[in-house]
Amino acid sequence: MTIFLVRRLMHSIVVLLVMSFVVFAGVFAIGNPVDSLINPESTQEEKERAIEQLGLDRPLLEQYFVFLKNVARGELGTSFVHNRPAIKLILERLPATLELTVAALLFAIVLGVPLGLVAGLNPDTLIGRGILSSSILFFSLPTFWVGLMLIMVFSVDMNWLPTTGRGETVDLWGFKASFLTLDGLRHLALPAVNLGLYPLALMIRLTASGTQETLPQEYIKFARAKGLSPTRIIFLHLLKNIMIPIVTVVGLQFSVLLAFAVVTESIFAWPGMGRLIIDSINLLDRPVIVAYLLVTVIVFLLVNFLVDIVYSTLDPRVRLSGL
Repeated sequence: MTIFLVRRLMHSIVVLLVMSFVVFAGVFAIGNPVDSLINPESTQEEKERAIEQLGLDRPLLEQYFVFLKNVARGELGTSFVHNRPAIKLILERLPATLELTVAALLFAIVLGVPLGLVAGLNPDTLIGRGILSSSILFFSLPTFWVGLMLIMVFSVDMNWLPTTGRGETVDLWGFKASFLTLDGLRHLALPAVNLGLYPLALMIRLTASGTQETLPQEYIKFARAKGLSPTRIIFLHLLKNIMIPIVTVVGLQFSVLLAFAVVTESIFAWPGMGRLIIDSINLLDRPVIVAYLLVTVIVFLLVNFLVDIVYSTLDPRVRLSGL
């Protein structure tokens, strides 16, 4: 197990180094931030002075090594626009995006796995077909349209839930959290549902297909022959085996939702990283863009590392094959 984890950790470090260069080179190859930051009427001397102060006059490779050196010290550069450390700007917004992502994923898991089990156990019934048909609908609906419809129905027509902001928050380990207050939960409900519809559909179909593939297996037939109750067979034998691909998809979806929550955050004015990164892209605030992408990559690698641990716990053959 230790060798398996060390190998996965080394793979993660290599991926992080490669991605850091790809991200850095890709971002710095786009446009010139000086054109957005300096008055168009400035003289050429003033522009050259600004370029030198920002370190943009150095070769790209040299800028990258300076960047790596700063990263080793926990620095990801200073925002051109806000004149503040880019990592601080990201970390201020990260808790809100994490909270929204976790809420959306919990919504998808809590509803998707039971509905998928029902559909998988009853594939030829009206309920099973209805659940699978609904999952296709959730796949197809565009996020921005669903968000607007949720606002129209639950906020404008029924006046049940608020549409923007995080609501009341409390301090949790130095970060603001809205899920610990009733007002915060009311503000969290609509964006979490909007963001969680796609992974909900994914959980339903993955669970249903896994159930249908597992039911004809010999160990399920043997468990029935032993006289075990249907509930014990489902939760002890069937669910444990179909959880392996579900855990993998949950890890991937967490990273995807974290990185692509921009649309939902924009619709509901959720104060996460989405709005910050959009403004930074418009203004070519390179340090913030690079910091955002690197933080996303790090979170993605951490989540996948945890998924590997859970995966190897559920199926020991995984860690043996990785030796």
